[in-house]
Amino acid sequence: MIDRCNLTILTEPGQETLARFLADQRVGVIASLPCYSAANVDQQRGDGVFERSLEGLRMLNALGYGSGDPERTLDLVFNPQGPSLPPPQAQLEADYKRELGSLGIRFDRLLTLANMPIQRFSRQLELQGRLADYQRLLEEAHNPANLPAVMCRQLLSVDWQGHLYDCDFNQQLGLSAQGGFAICGICYDNTMSIEGDPIRTEPHCFGCTAGAGSSCGGALQD
Repeated sequence: MIDRCNLTILTEPGQETLARFLADQRVGVIASLPCYSAANVDQQRGDGVFERSLEGLRMLNALGYGSGDPERTLDLVFNPQGPSLPPPQAQLEADYKRELGSLGIRFDRLLTLANMPIQRFSRQLELQGRLADYQRLLEEAHNPANLPAVMCRQLLSVDWQGHLYDCDFNQQLGLSAQGGFAICGICYDNTMSIEGDPIRTEPHCFGCTAGAGSSCGGALQD
């Protein structure tokens, strides 16, 4: 099981036990950190976010995350700041580990993901008159070799009410998995199954197949 975690939430009042809960339940953590530079992170996400993110990472490190324990994995996510494809994952991971390591931070992997043309990013590009160009970039960079490994073929996203989605991007758009099942229904009725159901696709799906590919496990190609 993986938790998509906002690092700053770990230090919010009332959430102080969240990191311990995740560790006790042996839940892997994936957290977004757009850069290893305080200036860049704070410019993108607000003053003080970088230091609060480091505080959250230190809490996780103290609980055994980022030490190579397969039951307490800690992966960071990088997204480009603009409408472009991510850089090579291996080199950027080396940069992150060097810079964050100098601050005493450990993590297991860096995952590079393309920005999906949905929600706030889509609206931002539309206001700039760049949405159509970015969608075209993704479609022209489509790599069929990525299709067998896209995350929607292997994983499901579950919302807080138990509804199932083919991926978390579809979840953000309210595009439930075909059949509209909730996990509680499947647990109590063993005749229900989503095996073999078609995956719901939309234009934003090219974000996962473009270039080296994107998934919750990072790039799909070396």
